[in-house]
Amino acid sequence: MNIGQAAKRSGLSAKMIRHYEAIGLIAPAGRGDNGYRRYSEADLQRLVFIRRSRDLGFSLAEVGRLLGLWENRQRTSAEVKALACAHIETLERKIDELASLRDTLRELVDHCRGDERPDCPILRELESGGGCKGQSLS
Repeated sequence: MNIGQAAKRSGLSAKMIRHYEAIGLIAPAGRGDNGYRRYSEADLQRLVFIRRSRDLGFSLAEVGRLLGLWENRQRTSAEVKALACAHIETLERKIDELASLRDTLRELVDHCRGDERPDCPILRELESGGGCKGQSLS
């Protein structure tokens, strides 16, 4: 199959497929007589694996490690689980950070009158560079 077909079937763009090839997540594609990239079913399976891993938020480095584990029939599931658990911890930290950002912004929005006056606690906080937790914003 050509890169367009591989892109459609894997759910990736042709540009991403070329990028994954350039960084070594997939082997360089074979070329047909016309010089176009040719992908096998095994290549497609690898592309789907990469796409699903990225959908779950794994970094490119983590995807590379997962691919190595996937291909290594001597690996233990404990190795895979450890990598997934570490990723969960990273996601939980990001969720906590995003929740804190949301809470800060919500507090700023709650203290902004949103009227015709120029006074705005949101812009004041952005200007000051400080946090609003525990500070009076009115």
